Amino acid sequence: MYSLAKWSVEDYHKMIEAGILDGCPVELMAGKILQMSPEGPLHHYINLSIAEYLRSLLGKKAVISEAHPITLIDSEPEPDIAVVRSPSTLYFDHHPYPEDIYWLIEIADSTLSKDLGIKKTIYANANIQEYWVIALTSKTLKVFQNPKENDYKIKKDYQTGIISPLSFPEINLSIETLLGK
Repeated sequence: MYSLAKWSVEDYHKMIEAGILDGCPVELMAGKILQMSPEGPLHHYINLSIAEYLRSLLGKKAVISEAHPITLIDSEPEPDIAVVRSPSTLYFDHHPYPEDIYWLIEIADSTLSKDLGIKKTIYANANIQEYWVIALTSKTLKVFQNPKENDYKIKKDYQTGIISPLSFPEINLSIETLLGK
């Protein structure tokens, strides 16, 4: 009987250092190396818009990391936006760890099932306290908070209004701005 080999974060880093994955748009998810979907113009625009918006509101309170790796136990995904502890010099020799992460945002069009499936499970298992998915086709912000086991206890959908992230309750974010309306 055959079984699928699971890759460790260390193995994944060795492949990157050796140049094996050069030019391959991949990320490590639950020990599997998965191909990343190409980014369309709307996805790119929303990503840039949200990052600018968050930087304007959070200033130096957090680092807004765009499409860069975070290191979890058996995964090294590249969320569209990771809001992490500052200063950025904390990440001179490693990617942000779960304890560095305030919240993560994925922008989903063709990747919605992956973002609401394997990624949500991985983030919950890593104890990421808050995870947002911008569903482009339905123009909905899906908010997941308070991880428990393989999922989140709180799940809410928004299309209008104001939201404050758990880590920064004093910050009010416009749902319409996040959705690019």
